[in-house]
Order: sequence, then C-alpha cells, then structure tokens
Amino acid sequence: MLNYIIRRILLIIPTLIGIMVVNFFIIQTAPGGPVERLIAQIRGSAVEATARISSRGGDTAQPSISEETAGGAGKYRGAQGLDPELIREIERLYGFDKPPFRRFLSMMVSYARFDFGESFFRDRKVIDLIIDKMPVSITLGLWTTFFVYLISIPLGIRKAVRDGSPFDMWTSFIVTIGYAIPGFLFAILLIVFFAGGSYLRIFPLRGLVSENWGSLPFFGKIADYLWHIVLPITASVIGGFAGLTMFTKNSFLEEINKQYVSTALAKGLPEQRVLIGHVFRNAMLIIIAGFPAAFISALFTGTVLIEVIFSLDGLGLLGFEAAINRDYPLVFGTLYIFSLLGLVLNLIGDIMYTVIDPRIDFESREV
Repeated sequence: MLNYIIRRILLIIPTLIGIMVVNFFIIQTAPGGPVERLIAQIRGSAVEATARISSRGGDTAQPSISEETAGGAGKYRGAQGLDPELIREIERLYGFDKPPFRRFLSMMVSYARFDFGESFFRDRKVIDLIIDKMPVSITLGLWTTFFVYLISIPLGIRKAVRDGSPFDMWTSFIVTIGYAIPGFLFAILLIVFFAGGSYLRIFPLRGLVSENWGSLPFFGKIADYLWHIVLPITASVIGGFAGLTMFTKNSFLEEINKQYVSTALAKGLPEQRVLIGHVFRNAMLIIIAGFPAAFISALFTGTVLIEVIFSLDGLGLLGFEAAINRDYPLVFGTLYIFSLLGLVLNLIGDIMYTVIDPRIDFESREV
C-alpha cells in the first residue's frame, strides 16, 4: 500500500501542472483582462487610476494621458488615446511585460512554495483571502455532505429492498424532480416563499450570522447560525441527494441479485442478517469510499451559486468575483488549492477502500 501511495503522490505533480497549463492558456487567451479593466477605469477617471499606479509601482513617474497618442490601441481594447508609457507601466504592474511562458514558470515556482502573491484589486495576499473565506465554504460543504448521505443512503437502501413497489415509484418521482431541477433554482424558490420574497419571511435572506451575532450568548449564537444556514443547506441538499440516492439503490440491487445472497437465503439465514452482514458491506464500499470526492464537490462546485444567491462570503463568491474582475492571482491561486485538495482527497478515497475492506490490495495495481 505504501508503494501505491508514493506513486499516487508523484502522479499528483504532473496532473496538477497539466491542470494549471490548460487553465492558464484558456484564461490568457480569453478576451479582457486586468490590463483592459484598469484601462477602462482610466478612461472613466484618469486622475484616480494614475494615482493608483504610482502608489503600487513605487517611484515611477506618473505618465500623462494624451488624447492624441494611440500607442496601445493595437494591443488592448479601449487603449486609443492613452500614453504608450502608461500602457507599459500597467503591463509592468500586472507582470504582462513578460512572455506567457515566463509568467507561467514564475507562477508555478511561487506556487510550489505556497506563495500565491497579492490580489490585483483587493490589495491583500491571496492566501489570506482564501483562509478568511474558507470557514464559510467548509461549513456549507460539511453540512451539505452530511445531510445528503443521511438522506440518500437510507432512502436508496429502502428503494432497493422494495424495488418496484408503490414506495419505490413515488420516491423515484421525487428523486427525478430533485435531479432535474438545479440547486440554485430551488434556492430562488426558497427565497421567494420563505425569505420575504413574496410570501413568508421566516428565514434571513443573506449572511451566515446576524449583525449582532458577537453580542449574543453562546446558545443564542448557535441558534442564530442554524437559523441562517437552513435555506442554503436545504437548497444544496435538494440539488445533490438525487444522484447519490439512485447510486445507492443500484449498488444494493446489484448485490442483492448476486448468487451468494440467494445461497445465504436458501441456507435459512434471516433476510436482515444477509442484508446487514453481507449486502450492506459490499454495496456501501464504493459509496463510503467516495465520501472525500463528494465533500470536495460540495465544497468547491456545488455551493458557488448558493453562496452568490444568499450573499455568503465564502470561496464560491470569492472565485466568482475574481473571475468577473479578472483578478488573475486570485483565480489561479484558488484553482491551484482546489485542484491540489481534490487530488489529495481522491487519494484518501482510495485509501478508504482498504480501510473498509482489507481484502482490496492496490500494491499489485498500476496507477
């Protein structure tokens, strides 16, 4: 097992580099960028933008803006009429005075030391921003994963045992609705009905806690926190439980229809003992081992729109704003961390297979 883990860890390095290369190429070739964004600000307020460049760039002289010069017109959208020296200073400010290969190489060297630089438009270190927003996303990811498993596994087992019954039919209808309608649409419906949209005003519309949360007693803080997460967690769970429910049902059906189950029942073993002692262990292997991947999915992908809709200041909202503002250090820094965590959790998922069932041996397998 140790050799397999070492091989997987070594495989993480080229995989992570490949992910960063693909995304770096896509983002660099996409229209717009931090240079164009600052140029747009300069077009709207030349005095403020020039002062900002001077404060970020050290003792660089403030270049003048002339409507008769068009030095950067051919390279950047909206640069017509700006001083070429100003365009070059903006490029130096964001590192675009270097070729893409050098920028990527320098970025990866820094990321290997977990140095993600500073945000272009927040004037804070990227790692500090990620650490500040991480608790909100972890909260949503853990609660969502917990309730999805809590609902899906018993429901999937029940559907498998009573396959073809009326219970299986009407629960399949509910699961189909949950699978077909995305979680963010449920979030909007919950706001309309329960957060003062058009009907009831039972739950708060935004935030993870109230403004006076710090002055509340201990149990008051817990109650206020739970009150705020009801709608976001409900929307996330409704959008995520359907797939796991059907996966659980199919896994149990596959095991129930195997020969060893029929043999055990023919020998007179009680049905409950066969289901719990044999079917459950074999069917739940892949489901429980997939918990790390389910958590990383809920943490980094499933809650992005939920955070935006409910104005929860987490990693999803941070990444959304970074993409909108073309904040490249923040975009690539979060991508690097998310990808690394995803690869590590996939490895943990493989290790959990051997923990749940020691008969599984990865030593003789190729990575």
